[in-house]
Amino acid sequence: MAREQFSKIAYKTLQQGKSIAGLAHKELSSRIMNFILPDNEISNFNLDKNLLIQIQNSMELLREEDWRDAERNIYPIKLLFDEPWLRYLTQYPKIWLDMPNIWNRRRKENYEDLPKSVDKDNYPRYYLRNFHHQTDGYLSDFSASIYDLQVEILFNGTADAMRRRIIKPIKEGLINFSDRKKSSINIIDVATGSGRTLKQLRGAFPNEKIKGIDLSGSYLKEASRYISDLDGDLIELIMGNAEELPFENDSIQAISCVYLFHELPRTIREKVLKEFFRVLEKNGTLVIADSIQISDSPEFIQIMEDFYKTFHEPFYCDYIKDDINSKIKEVGFNNVKSSSFFMTKVWSAIK
Repeated sequence: MAREQFSKIAYKTLQQGKSIAGLAHKELSSRIMNFILPDNEISNFNLDKNLLIQIQNSMELLREEDWRDAERNIYPIKLLFDEPWLRYLTQYPKIWLDMPNIWNRRRKENYEDLPKSVDKDNYPRYYLRNFHHQTDGYLSDFSASIYDLQVEILFNGTADAMRRRIIKPIKEGLINFSDRKKSSINIIDVATGSGRTLKQLRGAFPNEKIKGIDLSGSYLKEASRYISDLDGDLIELIMGNAEELPFENDSIQAISCVYLFHELPRTIREKVLKEFFRVLEKNGTLVIADSIQISDSPEFIQIMEDFYKTFHEPFYCDYIKDDINSKIKEVGFNNVKSSSFFMTKVWSAIK
């Protein structure tokens, strides 16, 4: 009991430290930008006291949920302390060095500043842009190398805790296949990015077959480096589009999809949901994690509005108003559930 209590204190201390570091970085970088480019002032830190209290309370509830799930053995406690510190240490100077490029791109509203080597015919039109004013969009090794740390800073160190909200509903859904060998269960992570979600999934599902699919070859290369030392069977990485998944009908038992839907036009969200339904086996589980929405988190409307104003997120304003629950049901899924955890909303459904 004493050991568990010490571990919980250590976990909360780690999370609070990451939160302080994230806030300090954003405050410092915004002050520097406002000094250098006063005509492009960032005002997203002007939050009233009540909203700040709500943010802190929401983060604390997330941490409690994260710890409880680990205590209940939904995933190993060691995942709570799995931080790639050396990787972040090498990435952090790159973020500062790249900031002038980001600021300049934002000031000029240059949203299609992509590497000249990119063959644009290989990607959908909505994907060919600098989401978050990010250098090279999602289409370079440089972008892939700093992405995870950028997300950690954005979410004040809570990104992994929010990603882990997908694990419990996947485990609950896979009970439908408890009569099968775990090695025959297929879990795919769509828009897997640089592999952070894959590492969380492998920690919770050491014996299942896990595949990650993404449109960016650069991000898949980064994911390959990141997950190369994981225990268990090799995770398969596939370059592909969520609109046309390279899997047979009724062949997958669980799908996860983290932080993709807010970067899709509404019609494409619907198309992707239909594709998820196609490849899932009957009684298979779909779990989506993405930004909170106005319907379930009205207290954070200011944050949501600041997000799409400050960052280049052209489909976000529509996303936060979209009735994803109804869309999932219309495709044919049952048992549709949704819950919010700090800045992330999680949907789960059964085919």
